[in-house]
Amino acid sequence: MSEAPDFMFDRETETMPRKALAELQAERLRWSLERAYEHVPHYRQAFDAAGVKPGRLRTIADIRHFPFTVKTDLRDNYPFAMFAQPVNTLARIHASSGTTGKPTVVGYTKADVERWGDLMARSLACIGARPGDIVHNAYGYGLFTGGLGAHYGAERLGCAVVPVSGGGTERQVTLIEDFRPRILCSTPSYALNIAEVATQMGVDIAAGSLARGIFGAEPWSEQMRAELDRALGLKSVDVYGLSEIMGPGVAVECDTARAGLHGWEDCFLFEIIDPETLEPLPMGEEGELVITTLTKEAMPMIRYRTRDITRLTDEPCACGRTHLRILRVTGRDDDMLIIRGVNVYPSQIEAVIIGLEGLAPYYQIRLFKEGHLDAMALEVEVQPGVPTDEQSLCARAAELRHHIKSVIGVTCEVVAKGPGEIPRSQGKAVRVVDER
Repeated sequence: MSEAPDFMFDRETETMPRKALAELQAERLRWSLERAYEHVPHYRQAFDAAGVKPGRLRTIADIRHFPFTVKTDLRDNYPFAMFAQPVNTLARIHASSGTTGKPTVVGYTKADVERWGDLMARSLACIGARPGDIVHNAYGYGLFTGGLGAHYGAERLGCAVVPVSGGGTERQVTLIEDFRPRILCSTPSYALNIAEVATQMGVDIAAGSLARGIFGAEPWSEQMRAELDRALGLKSVDVYGLSEIMGPGVAVECDTARAGLHGWEDCFLFEIIDPETLEPLPMGEEGELVITTLTKEAMPMIRYRTRDITRLTDEPCACGRTHLRILRVTGRDDDMLIIRGVNVYPSQIEAVIIGLEGLAPYYQIRLFKEGHLDAMALEVEVQPGVPTDEQSLCARAAELRHHIKSVIGVTCEVVAKGPGEIPRSQGKAVRVVDER
């Protein structure tokens, strides 16, 4: 077993006994329910329709009687009707891109921003960052919560931040080579892009200064972790967050075990439900993650359905932290593809690709109709140095098609391409192109 770390940002909270943590959660949960009911018309109507009042909560388990919140609730109350206090009293407003309709808007008081910074600082310390480190922040800045969330947390920890944001990958490589940061913040797909461009520039980035990568904002597999570790010469650690809940820093892996993300239970209540029956599931069973905020002033979220599929465990961790762990998110309920009756997650496809020699971790899934049925095609790249004549590419495609059928149970068209032919990510990767 690895030794517990000698540094924690908030040791008293991070190692709080489970009983004391549950008592703190219950107290804060009552406060959050009351705030939502008193100040947000949507929650007052939803609670009344369900026949519940904040006073009904006697134990944490009673949360099951309260209604869920879903993303459409935020869009239906666009822009500010989900806020628990006037906009002119807030310190920050973020929003989603709104590519599938109205954006989801989230607000923060000054205290919310400060707590977010503390939680992200705690998360960075958990992955091995230390005061005095240089942090290369390649998460996108602006309305997306990733860039500013990581930025404020790193500064709160006492690090020097390079606020480079996404894009300009050759410049990113140069800055990493010249500034010698110890920590890299980005999406996993963009981190791979940085590694690839470094190789093209003749820079051995794996032999450089990077020691830790805190990667999030999109699902990624253990196979991807191994590739990131190898290509960048660092220890890749997963971070989890949603704008609707706070932003990055809701949960994070420790670099001691890298065996599930510690969910910060002093600020969030985590549940797992059956996505079909909506009933709570016991610890250890796989289902949909549901989160309730316990300290958010501007925008309390009650039983928010994340659509992320995962499991929870409260087994002790080698790092000594007592907060439960969210085991790796295998996919999103709303990202699941049903191809000829088979449930398929993009992360499953990724795991097969990275497990095959000669294939690069760049791919794109294309969905289309074949008669009345949904069908899937896959484009993937071979690694540099691998033959790219038509016969060789066809052989690679046939091998991958066979493995996908064997491992996942679905038949799909596969096209193998030469290096650089799949579009690269400057932030979140576009893994699925829906042409139906």
